[in-house]
Amino acid sequence: MLLEVKDLNTFYGASHVLQGVSLNIGEGELVALLGRNGMGKSTTLKTIMGLVKQKSGQVIFEGRDISGFPPFKAAQAGIGYVPEERRIFPELTVLDNLLLGIKGGKIKNPDDPHVWTVERIFKHFPKLQERTSQQGRFLSGGEQQMLSIGRSLMGNPRLLLVDEPSEGLAPIMVQEVRNVLEEINKAGVAILLVEHNLKVALSLAQRVYLMGKAHIGYTGTVDEVRINDEVRAQYLEV
Repeated sequence: MLLEVKDLNTFYGASHVLQGVSLNIGEGELVALLGRNGMGKSTTLKTIMGLVKQKSGQVIFEGRDISGFPPFKAAQAGIGYVPEERRIFPELTVLDNLLLGIKGGKIKNPDDPHVWTVERIFKHFPKLQERTSQQGRFLSGGEQQMLSIGRSLMGNPRLLLVDEPSEGLAPIMVQEVRNVLEEINKAGVAILLVEHNLKVALSLAQRVYLMGKAHIGYTGTVDEVRINDEVRAQYLEV
């Protein structure tokens, strides 16, 4: 198992925002974490990444307990994070934003076809190649999302945590970002996806975790979620 999250408990002050959350992801798998707003999905990703510290529980990655690692150590271990806010550097060019994603400032084994390099990123994101010298602030929302994903890939993660990639995007850009995530997963990168667009999430994922308030309420295959009206009503419908 690539990632095992065991009984995570996380607090914001006195608020118990994750209550015994457990999930797992296999090598090369794409798993969706879904639920209504405010259930704790983004906090789950942030806790795995070390952006929020858990009170108890374990995060085990590739058999190694990384519980409580700060974000840079989680990244060094092989986890990439694409935040909902994108957080690109607006005054830096597309190329410079990408180069900032390289761990240690240097790509190891750039001739390895499985290693993510700028050239490989541009093959998956041709629009970014067209804007290599443009500052991040001049990119569209969809282009900024692609840049955020590309920057994370430059760290050559085994697992990518992706938070709401289609948020605020025009429909045509939603489809492009969805297709890029599919390509990345087919290239061997496992993905844990938080996504409000149910159609996009179910078209990509192999398995699904559904969150109730602060806990995992249901887990199953995409087909099981699609045919189970009661489960969708309980965890997804407003």
